[in-house]
Amino acid sequence: MDLIEQIKAAGVVGAGGAGFPTYAKFGSPADYLLMNAAECEPLLRVDQQLLAIYTDEILKGFDMAAKAAGVKKAIIGIKVKHHEVIDLLRKRIGELGMDIEVGELPDIYPAGDEQVLVYQLTGRVVPEAGIPINVGCIVCNAETVLNIYRASEGKAVTEKFITLAGDIPNRMTVKVPVGTPVIDVLKLSGIEDFSDYAVIDGGPMMGSVMADLNGHVIKKNKGFIILRKDHYLIRKKSTTMEQAKRVNKATCEQCRMCTDLCPRFLLGHSVAPHKMMRVMNYNIDDLEGQKVAQLCCQCGLCEFFSCPAGLHPKMANMYFKDRLAEQGLRYTPSKTEFEPRNIRDMRLVPSKRLVARIGLKNFDRPAPMSDVKIEPSVVRIALRQHVGGPAQPVVTVGQSVTAGQLIGNVPEGKLGATVHSSIDGTVSEVTAEYIEIRR
Repeated sequence: MDLIEQIKAAGVVGAGGAGFPTYAKFGSPADYLLMNAAECEPLLRVDQQLLAIYTDEILKGFDMAAKAAGVKKAIIGIKVKHHEVIDLLRKRIGELGMDIEVGELPDIYPAGDEQVLVYQLTGRVVPEAGIPINVGCIVCNAETVLNIYRASEGKAVTEKFITLAGDIPNRMTVKVPVGTPVIDVLKLSGIEDFSDYAVIDGGPMMGSVMADLNGHVIKKNKGFIILRKDHYLIRKKSTTMEQAKRVNKATCEQCRMCTDLCPRFLLGHSVAPHKMMRVMNYNIDDLEGQKVAQLCCQCGLCEFFSCPAGLHPKMANMYFKDRLAEQGLRYTPSKTEFEPRNIRDMRLVPSKRLVARIGLKNFDRPAPMSDVKIEPSVVRIALRQHVGGPAQPVVTVGQSVTAGQLIGNVPEGKLGATVHSSIDGTVSEVTAEYIEIRR
């Protein structure tokens, strides 16, 4: 079994984004393999710690993946502020005799947006509505690379590293079994009663407020940000689409700051949130003009930093994205090659300014890796925690399983990812959405 087959068998997916099955990224020729270790979302602390703790495993996994992909260059993208980790990486790369480069990224948001990362590390601009492979790049984050190494040893993805941060007593990063009840993880924060708190699933910028806390950990979880319900960020993220439309219509002055600071606009794309605000305000029925909304990466910068009136340009983009999707309409780029705008370097947003703007300065503190062990009595493992179709159950109720055992497989010829038991136990429930296992 070659490395790509091992990655597929282990159920490796993007560990911090959409959850794209990793094996599928290696299906096309590429010039670069890029490791996204920027971790640009405020308060999240997973990747930088994994690189310091599992240095050799990640470097070996990255080197193996680069050779499997046949790329010309392998580059680790990490923010320059992590100088101790950078020094460690370069030292071990030299000692291991690997052909890997460490690329230092500015401390900006969103440095971890894959298109921003590609440009910063290679000088290439991903085309509109495109993906990194369109310019010869494969991108994987640090935790995914660690899982690639473990896949080479025959180990499936059964655990997840998660940062707990925010207005809490115990900030930490912890390793938990996939399928663990989210509430069990949240209680490690030192908070028992969450009636006065809200939880953001993911980073504070792109993450969403959880409607309830009864979910279960999946492979894509990266962090949980716990804040009081009256915090600015929670109130802002809790705005409904109808509320956003009313406020946008009443207040937008077309200053275009949302567009001028948009990271994709600065890369030369046609995305223009201020135009979507205009269309929403004046009911302009221009379907072709609305299609640029589909170029939005949903980083939230326009909404949480750029707009001087605190309006909702991202939600305007999302509104038109949804309308166009209902009609099956897609944006078609008018050209294939793009260049960053001349003003780009002057409009990059420093992470520290962003953290202060969204009210997280007091919570921007270390979340050290903890050795606390969570041993849930029951796990619910989602059959769809990745891009593509759901895995199909290969176990039945009453069957005994062990940690790492295959419980959901990918139909032949379909895009998806396998899922495995994260604990030893007995299958207690099988549905179209999940498999439940009890110790």
